Amino acid sequence: MMPAVVKLCCGISYPHLRSMSGLHRTAVAVIGQEITHMKHWAQIKHHMGKHAEPKTEVAVSEDQLFYIQHGKEALRKAVSMLEDRDGWKVEIKENNGDVICSKVIPGTGKVFRLEAVLEASVDDLYDLLFVRVEEMHQWNPSVQHIKVLKQAGPETIVTHEVSAETAGNFIGQRDFLSVRHSCKQKSSAYLGGAAIRLESFPPQAGFVRAEDGPTCIIIKALDEDTTKSSFTWLLNMDIKGWLPKSIIYQGLPRTQLDFTRHLRKRLSLR
Repeated sequence: MMPAVVKLCCGISYPHLRSMSGLHRTAVAVIGQEITHMKHWAQIKHHMGKHAEPKTEVAVSEDQLFYIQHGKEALRKAVSMLEDRDGWKVEIKENNGDVICSKVIPGTGKVFRLEAVLEASVDDLYDLLFVRVEEMHQWNPSVQHIKVLKQAGPETIVTHEVSAETAGNFIGQRDFLSVRHSCKQKSSAYLGGAAIRLESFPPQAGFVRAEDGPTCIIIKALDEDTTKSSFTWLLNMDIKGWLPKSIIYQGLPRTQLDFTRHLRKRLSLR
């Protein structure tokens, strides 16, 4: 996140990662049933039954359905942005193989895509980044706290996040109110999210409320080693406030690298 950019959440430039066409096919398989209003996706509806819809035996309120659909749509839009391979520009290449690319999308603005390989399984990363998201402040100093406000089924949550006040942070503290939605299979996980507005939880005094999304993180096991995972993170954020976009666009990719560094450190302690 820009502190919270670490939320949750390039043509693949390294040989050990799968091609973007592979990402496209897997994305379709994973979220197909989540977008049944689109005829193309409806054709593969049967592939994702138990991963895409809330359990039929569990009563779901109108509020829960609203959050679930909001999260699904955010994930669909974010994956669609990644599927379009045209126009990406390399911003940063690290010696460890991490690459960040950027692209300006009409109506959205500049988005950033990080590609990395992490020494962790899909299950481990899903657990840290979604199931135990409230613990993120313990290993990511950019986050002051994340609180799950609502649980709309096992795959969808509403969170409030506050970025930490850190020395040298020219952007300043922000808070975020977001819906986060996940789809998980044995060899991959998709974590999507977007800002949401709730009358019951207005912007907090002392913070600028930023808005993220649609954004997503895609985690896929490497074919040759299931203890390692490819990590693709689309960062799409409006931090609000008065700072020029040129300055913000310099800071956001560095924030992605910082988050990945903290995540690697946390994984090394297992």
